[in-house]
Order: sequence, then structure tokens, then C-alpha cells
Amino acid sequence: MIRLLPRLRQAAGRRREGVLMDLLSSCTSGGCGAKIGPGELASLLSPLSVHRDEKLLVGYDTGDDAAAYQLSDDVTVVSTVDFFSPMVNDAYLFGKIAAANALSDIYAMGAEPLFALNLVCFPQKEDKAVLGQVLAGGASKLEEARVSLAGGHSIYDHEIKYGLSVTGRAHPGRLLRNNRCRPGDLLILTKPLGVGIVMAANRVELATPEHFGAATASMERLNRYAALAAAEFAPSACTDVTGFGLLAHLLEMVSDTCSAWLDPLALPLLPGAHGYAADYLLTAAGQRNREHVEQRIGKDGVAAVSFPLQELMFDPQTSGGLLLSVPESRAEAALAAIRREDPAAAIIGGILPKGGAETPITFLEGYL
Repeated sequence: MIRLLPRLRQAAGRRREGVLMDLLSSCTSGGCGAKIGPGELASLLSPLSVHRDEKLLVGYDTGDDAAAYQLSDDVTVVSTVDFFSPMVNDAYLFGKIAAANALSDIYAMGAEPLFALNLVCFPQKEDKAVLGQVLAGGASKLEEARVSLAGGHSIYDHEIKYGLSVTGRAHPGRLLRNNRCRPGDLLILTKPLGVGIVMAANRVELATPEHFGAATASMERLNRYAALAAAEFAPSACTDVTGFGLLAHLLEMVSDTCSAWLDPLALPLLPGAHGYAADYLLTAAGQRNREHVEQRIGKDGVAAVSFPLQELMFDPQTSGGLLLSVPESRAEAALAAIRREDPAAAIIGGILPKGGAETPITFLEGYL
């Protein structure tokens, strides 16, 4: 960190301009890095007394991406909600990223999004033209996804926040869940890691324009195309990698029934992300993810992996990629199909029979 101090002082002295940049600097955190940590969230949800309905196929108990409610033998309604504060200082781009992120939960369930509702928090004294650009950015992604905008809800707040409530549908037999992976499956990640770390570098004006551009292009990229390609190969399970980071989401996938192996050198990474991690340009959410994962697999579980790769596996992803568990016999073909639209996709590991409680995730040797 010492080698960074001169650059940090220089960056802190620069004048920040633009309406949304001022709002960005007032936000405590942005994107999926603002999420409550997985451990804290579980402790809040576990004591709740809730009505049980046999038609509710997927609720919050498995930490899945969206709720699923069976209406008939042929139709399951899938519903999600996601919103956050800005992680970029461009209103239109922020709207696109937030919308892509919310839609991702529907794609991760193997469902087709149908319509969406806007969720808006906006400072009363700020220029409403900025909000107009946020909404326009979100609408552009809904149009690309062929999803209808059906309304929404807005309030005044001291920070800008934007996102969507999205409703979709799926056939009950084709609904994907996050915890149905099977031993022998291979794991495919469809987008590169490192969004949170690149955004941390950008906050102190140390990210290059090329690295920042690659990160924002990844965030605004719809997971629609990867989901459509993967569907032809009948994945066993799927989730999207967002605020809890790769390892915490993988722990949800293996649940109490399987284990997983990962090859850290196979991880697709955003340009510059490894270097920024080595320079300790990290996030508070990443450290919360580290604490949660280390409680499950122990500090020694990731200690042999180089520090930058550790941080990239803990890094909160805003609008991250799909993490697919695909039978080994179909994994290479699925990867080739996904790469036609998402060339960064990679096979990063696989699913094993359940091991000891202390080893739900193991790492290949020789990756230092």
C-alpha cells in the first residue's frame, strides 16, 4: 500500500466535476458492493416466521436469485427486485448497468423476463434531467431485452438509487435453481471478474480509461445471450455472480450436498483487475465476503492462492456473469456456444461429491 500513497494523494487533489460525480462521492458505496453481507443477511432472515405455500417453488431460504411460484402445470412466475446507488458518474450508463443487473436474476433462473417496474430514489434538490438520463438508460436495456416497462415507484432520498422489479415466466420443468449441481458437472463462468476492484480504482482516479471501459462494458452486458446459449445444454444449476462474490455464490450452489474444485488460473479477469488487487485497491464488501467465506472453509482454505486472486474471488460483482453447473459431457459444447456472444466465458472448475465440512471448496495446485 505504501507505493500507492503518492498516487492517492495526487488523485485526492483533483477536482471532480459533473452532477452525478457529486452524487457518487456522497454515496457510501455503489452497485452490488452496497449489499448487506451474506452472513449478516442470513442471521436476519433465519428467525422470520413466514407463511408456507406449496406452490412457492423457490423462496429466500436457499439464497436463490429470484422467487418462483407455480401457477399451473406449464407456467411458473419468476419475480425479482434489485436496485442500488451509482458506481459510475454517467447517468445513462448507470441506468443501463442497474437494469442489466436486475434482469440477470431472471436469466439465472432459466426464465424469460416479461415486464419490469422502475424503482427510484432521487435527491429533491438535484437536476431531474439526471434522473431522466438514468431512466432512459434503463429503458434502453429493457428494449434490448424485449421487456415491457409497466410503471414503477419513486421517492425523494438523500442518495440516488435505481433498479427494477422484474417479473418473468418459465416452465416448471425447465426452471433453474442455484443448488441443483451434480458431482461430475463442470462450472462455466460467463463474464470476467474484477468489477468491484476496477471501480475501487476508478473512485480514486487510478483506473485507466481502457480498464474502466472494459469493466462498464461487462456490467451493461445482458446475461440474456449466455442464458439462451446455455439453455440448449440443460445446465444442472445456475446463479449469477453479484455482490457476494464468486466464492460465496459458489458456496450457495454446493449447499450441503456437494463440494467444488476451482482452478484460479482459469478465472477470466477484467483487464487491470489483477494489478489493482495487488495494489490493495479493494472494497469493504469484498472484505465482508472474505469473512463470510473463511467462516465456512477456514483461512487456510484460500491461503495458498496468491493474494490478488483471493481478492478477485471475493470481489463483489455488479451485473456479473452467470455461473453454470453443466454435465461434463456437454460442458465444452456449452462453452463454445456461449463464447460466440460472450468470448470471456471459461470453464473454471467442477463439482465433486460432498467432502468434509471443512472443505466445500478446494483449489487446484500449481496456481501461485
